Formats: sequence, structure tokens, C-alpha cells
Amino acid sequence: MRYWIRIGAVVAVLVLALVATWPLPASAQVNVPSRPVQLIVPFTAGGGTDRIARMVAVLLEKELGQPVTVVNRTGGGGMLGHTIGATAAPDGHTIMMATTELSMAHWMELTFLRQIPTCKDFTPVALLNVDPAGVQVAATSEWKTLKDLLDYVKSNPGKAMASGTGAGGIWDLARAGMLKAAGIPVDAMPWVPSTGAAAALQELLVGRLHVVTASLVEGRPLIDAGKVRALATMAEKRDPAFPAVPTLKELGLNYSVGAWRGIALPKGTSAEIVAVYEKAVDKVVKSKEFVDFMKNAPFGILYKGPAEFGRFMAEQDELMGVLMKEAGVTK
Repeated sequence: MRYWIRIGAVVAVLVLALVATWPLPASAQVNVPSRPVQLIVPFTAGGGTDRIARMVAVLLEKELGQPVTVVNRTGGGGMLGHTIGATAAPDGHTIMMATTELSMAHWMELTFLRQIPTCKDFTPVALLNVDPAGVQVAATSEWKTLKDLLDYVKSNPGKAMASGTGAGGIWDLARAGMLKAAGIPVDAMPWVPSTGAAAALQELLVGRLHVVTASLVEGRPLIDAGKVRALATMAEKRDPAFPAVPTLKELGLNYSVGAWRGIALPKGTSAEIVAVYEKAVDKVVKSKEFVDFMKNAPFGILYKGPAEFGRFMAEQDELMGVLMKEAGVTK
């Protein structure tokens, strides 16, 4: 009898050890999300970041089994929304559309915010997209080519007003870098801060702005409608979606820059929660719905998982510091 008791005890220990080491799926390790999720977008509705976020939210709901609500929190050139995302509870119920501005704002020393978040203040989940800047004017404008615009700016400093985001944002850097590459003072085409590309394009249509340096993707509906004219793209090569639009490099200006967007969680989020979102976002990005949406927009898809996205953000932070210094937009 004692023999069988000892055998039973040994078997029980072995079973418990096996159960303890048996790999469980991430969804079984943590009960996240257990309630609706907020997806913070640091720019206005209608812009590129918002449009991608809303598609991600719809598809993410299917993977997570919880509602995902897009919340636009604008202000401070995107830093208000980023700050809200950075300081949210790391419990998996607040996620963030992290954007290029994270690698830029702290170089600007934007002291109107108590604390400027950087890439280090977030837990990366996935890079989704990269889009180059463009140069857009109203279709009624006298400028038919980029040369026309730059000649005017050089001869009439201060008269052509540009926008696309807040001061020091990625599209502001696009403007400054382009002017510097053309040998024109950065302040010859002043920047008017806006809440995003969508707002700036509307101001362009009514004549309160003259140039928008946001991505051509964000201006495509107006470009296709014949209301906006694209003069150039700041990409390394022409975009197949805009084959007639030349690059700055083709026009003799050695400069290129673009915006990136990805999904991030607050700093301190556990590896288990990150794994849940990594799996879900990976399925979203590979889905036919997402691929078709990005292609039709057209937004460029560039996917990187948590580790790669973290390295990418660190590299972009260093690069933007150099570019901003060269463009003369750092303080």
C-alpha cells in the first residue's frame, strides 16, 4: 500500500511539473483586453494617421474580441496625444498611434508641455507605415512646377505660407529641409501651425495657405478631384500611385524625408500584454482588408515587430536630430 502511495506521489509531482512548464498561448496567460480599448490618435480626424488608425481599430476588434474606439487628442504638434498615450495605465486597455513626431519634438525643446515624450516613453508593438512628404498647392495656383514655387519664394520672402502639422512636426521639417536644399532661407516660406494635414488642406482650398508639405497620400482625394496640384514628392524614387510627380532629387535637390506610424503601448507594459497585441496586429496587417485599404489609399506598408520597431524608432530619433539641426529648426 505504501508503495502505491509513493508511486502516486511521484506521479503527482511529475504532472505538476509538466503543467507548470507547459507553454500556454499569450491569450491564456493574461486576460487582456477584458474591456473596451482606446486607440489614441494625436492628430485630427481625416488625416493619414487617423485614417489608418480607424481601419486598424475595426480589424483589431475582431482579433481582440473587444470594442476598439479611436480617440483623437490633438494639440502641441501631436505631443498632447502622445503624452496621454505615454502616461496611460500600462494595463493593455490604452494603445497609441505612435508617429514620427516622437523622434522630433524633444529636439525642439517644446517647453509649453511639462514633459515631452520620446520613443523611450513607449513600448513598441509594430511599425505599420512610412510615407514620404509631398509639395502641394491649390489647383488654381499660378505655380505649375516646383521651380515656379521656389522662384516665387526666393523673390517674395514671407509671402507664401505653408502648413501640414504643428510647428516642428515632420511636414514642417520637410518644408525647412527642402528650402535649405534649394539654398533659400528657411523663413522665406513661413510655417503656420495646424492640427494636421486634413485641416491644412482645407485652409489651402480657401486661400489662407499657399503650400502644404504633407504626404501626397493625405492629399490624394483633393488631387484626384482636381482641387489640389502635386508639384513634387520627397521620396527616394517616384511613387507608383503618383507616377507623374517628380522627386526632389530629380529636380536637383538632394533631400528626402517621410513620416512613419505604428502601434505602441505605454512604457512599462508587460511582455505578456505586448505578445497579445503583437499577435493581433500581425494578423491585422496581413489581412486582405488592411492590405487593400492601404493600397487603395495609397499608404505604404512597412511592418516591423516589437524589437525591430524599437530599433527603428531609436535610429529615427538620431536621424531626425541631425536633419533638424541641418535644417535650422532646432532650438
